Amino acid sequence: MVKRIAVLVSGGGTNLQSLIDHQDEFNGEIVLVVSSRKKAYGLERAKKAGIPAEWIKDQDVLLNRLQEEKIDLIVLAGYLTIISEEIIEVYKNKIINIHPSLIPSFCGPGYYGLHVHEEAYKRGVKVSGATVHFVSEVVDGGPIILQQAIDVSKCQSPEEMQTLILDNIEHKILPEAVRLFCLDKLKVENERVEIL
Repeated sequence: MVKRIAVLVSGGGTNLQSLIDHQDEFNGEIVLVVSSRKKAYGLERAKKAGIPAEWIKDQDVLLNRLQEEKIDLIVLAGYLTIISEEIIEVYKNKIINIHPSLIPSFCGPGYYGLHVHEEAYKRGVKVSGATVHFVSEVVDGGPIILQQAIDVSKCQSPEEMQTLILDNIEHKILPEAVRLFCLDKLKVENERVEIL
C-alpha cells in the first residue's frame, strides 16, 4: 500500500525539493506540505509540484489535519517548531527528521540550521555530516536511521560547510530514509533502528 506522507517545513524547502524529485523511487506519495511560517518558500515549491500546501501554526490544528489526511509518515525537512508530545505519541516512530550533524554531536535545543555548522566550524571539526532519525520527546534524541559523514576540513566558513553537507548528504539520505520507511524496512527495538 502506498504510504501517505506529510512534509513539514519552515524555510526554503530544499530537502522538500529533494523528496519531490525522488518521489517515484519510494512507495509513498507526498499528499500534504505544512509550513510553520507563512512566507516559507517551501510552500511555493509544493504548489509548483501540485501538492496541497498550508500554513499552520497551532499544533492541535496540525494534528487534526494530519489525521484528516490519513498520514502514514511525517517528514520534518527544516521544520523549526518543536513537535507537540501529543503528535509524537500519535505518530510514534512515524516522524522522521533530518539534522545537519552527526548526532550526538551538535544537537539538541538551539542546534538547528546554520547554528549547527557555526558551532562545528568554531570547534574546528574535520568531519561532519547529517543524520536522519525518528522523532521522540527528546530534541534530536530519537532512534537514528541513517548517518553519513564528509570531510569538512577544507571549508572556509560555516556557510560553506552547510552547503557541502546539504548538497552531498542531506539531499541523498533523507529520500533514502523515506524509501526504507515506505517499504517497511525499518524496525525499531531498544532505541536502535535495524534496516531489514
